Amino acid sequence: MDMISNKTAIVGIGISEFSKDSGKTELRMASEVIREALDDAGLVPPDIDGIVVHTDDASDEIAAVRTMGMGNLTFFGQCRWDGAPCGMVMRAAIGVAAGMANYVLVYRAVNGSSKRRMGTPSRDIAQMSTSALLQWTFHAPFGQISAAGAVAMITSRYLYEYGIDPDKFGWIPVVCRGHGSKNPRGMYYGQPIAIEDYRRSPMFTDPLRLLDCHENSDAAAALIITTLERAKDLRQKPVRILAVAQSEVAETEEKNCFYSPRLSELPEIVRVGERLFAMSGLAPRHIRSIQLDDSYAPLVPMQLEALGFCAPGEGAAFCEGGDRIRMGGEIPLNTSGGSLGEGYLYGLNHIIEAVRLVRGTSPVQAGPLSPVLVTTGALGPASGLIVGDGL
Repeated sequence: MDMISNKTAIVGIGISEFSKDSGKTELRMASEVIREALDDAGLVPPDIDGIVVHTDDASDEIAAVRTMGMGNLTFFGQCRWDGAPCGMVMRAAIGVAAGMANYVLVYRAVNGSSKRRMGTPSRDIAQMSTSALLQWTFHAPFGQISAAGAVAMITSRYLYEYGIDPDKFGWIPVVCRGHGSKNPRGMYYGQPIAIEDYRRSPMFTDPLRLLDCHENSDAAAALIITTLERAKDLRQKPVRILAVAQSEVAETEEKNCFYSPRLSELPEIVRVGERLFAMSGLAPRHIRSIQLDDSYAPLVPMQLEALGFCAPGEGAAFCEGGDRIRMGGEIPLNTSGGSLGEGYLYGLNHIIEAVRLVRGTSPVQAGPLSPVLVTTGALGPASGLIVGDGL
């Protein structure tokens, strides 16, 4: 833990616009955000000697190196699952802390809406992973064919156990869209919603309404990690990595926790939170903003409970009215809009926003906020990150 905490930093960020059709290939989008991150840090392509990418992306490190002229890589690797973004940062931080690389690039470029040159698995049934076989052999024949369906089942149990009115979830998309309406690069710029809009939103997968669910988007983002010592000589004030963690428990499946002892809990997030707070020496009361997995609105109150910001069953009431989670409130949530109010990039955009908050450059803020906690992959496998002031 001591190898990473307070010894590594994010020094450059780049992010594209979010849209339903980028009009670009994923490699072009990746190249543009990589260039933006390099310029932000005051680096040039040959400075990059490490890369961490996602297994599902079409633009791998070979394509990026060739296109950008990044020179000789000494450290490279991949992460899987929707919860990968914070885990990708963890791998990058390990690489620079261990001296395996000087500057490690993390990026994703996904045409998730238009599918323009989207990388798609080419495996046949004999090459499927065990988790994929479980899904398509045991769940799909009984109608469980989507992530939204899995979240809906878990949400139903959560509502039953705590006697929660599902309309209370509506404050999460209202707040996220409110933040996102001030974000010029987001899909919903200038498009806030009111709680009445949520209540009129059609039912998508009971009890999830359409506005509870993210929309797929075309987008890309990149960030650069180095040691805190090396960061002192770069263009931006470094954003320290205070803690980073991953979790996969015995009951984990991809994007569901059907085999957890309690469906109303998020065991991976519980463990991520425990490790983040132990590594950083912080507690929930110290956190000034949260950038949580909001791919589906009910996951937000469940994460607030799992991370210790409120007691079990109190997450929806914590969000009710929106005042506590708006910018200027007790603990601002997903201040760039997140998946519900900016666009869906599997949470990498949440990390970009965390960096902006610490720097004081988010479109919605009046001054720097630090420290900031980020989670990705709420239904597992999960990862998390805490970042703070640089020097």
